Amino acid sequence: MKQKIRSLLERLGVKRIDRYIIGRFLGTYLFALMLILIIIVVIDIQEKMEEFLNPSLPLIDIVWYYIAFIPYYALLLSPLFIFLTVVFFTSKLAARSEIIAMQAAGMSFNRILRPYFISAGIIAVVSFLFSAWIIPNLNVIRINFTNTWVANQKVEVDQNIQAAVAPGEVVYFSTFDARENMGYNFSLQKFEENTLTSQLTADRIVYHSDSLYHWTVYDYHIRTFDGLKEHNEYGDQLDTLLVLTPNDLLISREDGEQLTNAELSYYIEQQKKRGVGNIQSFQVEYHRRFASILAAFILTLIGVSLSARKVKGGLGLNMAIGLALTFVYILLFTISSAYAVSGDLTPLMAAWLPNLIYTPIAFALYLKAPR
Repeated sequence: MKQKIRSLLERLGVKRIDRYIIGRFLGTYLFALMLILIIIVVIDIQEKMEEFLNPSLPLIDIVWYYIAFIPYYALLLSPLFIFLTVVFFTSKLAARSEIIAMQAAGMSFNRILRPYFISAGIIAVVSFLFSAWIIPNLNVIRINFTNTWVANQKVEVDQNIQAAVAPGEVVYFSTFDARENMGYNFSLQKFEENTLTSQLTADRIVYHSDSLYHWTVYDYHIRTFDGLKEHNEYGDQLDTLLVLTPNDLLISREDGEQLTNAELSYYIEQQKKRGVGNIQSFQVEYHRRFASILAAFILTLIGVSLSARKVKGGLGLNMAIGLALTFVYILLFTISSAYAVSGDLTPLMAAWLPNLIYTPIAFALYLKAPR
C-alpha cells in the first residue's frame, strides 16, 4: 500500500524531498498544536472545576463540551501554529545547512516552497471545511454548555429595536425580553409608496413559541389613514402573524459562530431585508472563514522566507520575530473586527485587512530570501 501511494505521489510530481518536508511540516504542526491544546484544556478544567463539581451536571455533558471545545481552539490557533511551525522547522533546516544542500543540488527557492505550499493548502482546506460546517455545529454544544452551567452570555433583553418584517412593514419595540417572549411599547407601521397607511401600537406584545410567527398584542390601538380621513380601532387583545421571531431581534456576539456558511449567508441576507443594523459581527465571521485560506499561504511564505537564511541568532531570533509578526497579525484582525462592528470599517475589509497588510510584507521577505 505504501509503495502504491509513493508511486502515485511520484506521478503527481511529489518527490521524496517533498514528502520529507510535508511530513515534517504537518507532523510538527500537529504535535505543537496538540501540546498547547492540552495546556489550554488543563487550564480550562481548573477554571471551571467548581461548576464541574455540581452534582446536577451530567458527566456526559462535560465530555461533549470538550469534544466541541478542542476543535474550536485548534481552529482559532491554527494560523499562529502554521507560522511558528514553519519558522521552527525551516530554521532547523537552515541551521543544519539542509537548505544550502538543496540549493546546491539544483533546487531553486521556488521549488523548495512547493512542499510548504502543499502543506499549507492541506491545512487551509481542512480548516475551512471545519470552520464552515463542522465547528459551527460543535459551537452550539460548547456555547449552550457555557450559558447553562458557567455564565450566561446570551442577550435576553434589548431596547429600541426596529426591523422590517415585510415590504413596507416596519416594527418597533421599546424593550423586548426573551425570557418572557414579551415586548413593550410595540408599534407596527405599514407604508404604501412611502406613505403611512396604518399604524398599530400596543402596550405589550407576546410571541407564542409553540406556533411559528404567532404574536398577540394587548391594549392595542390601530389607526388607519385614507387620505385626510383617519379610522381608529381599540381593543384588549389581538392575534397577528409577523414574519419575525425573538432570535431575529436579540443578537448575541457568539450567534454567528453557531451557523454554517450556508446558514450564515442566508441569515445575513434575511437580516438585511429586515433592516436590522447590528449584523456586522456575522458578516465579519462569514468573510473571515474565506480570508483564513489565503492567510495560511501568506504566513507560510513569510515563515519560509524569514527562516531559510542561516543567521547568527539562530532559531531563537527567528522564533522571536515569528511570534511578534503572528501576534501583530492577530491584533490587526481583532482591532479591524472591532472597527467593523462600530461601523468604521466594512466587514469585508475588516476580515481581509490583515492579509492585505501582510501580503506586501510576505513579498518583500520573499525577494530577500536566499536564492
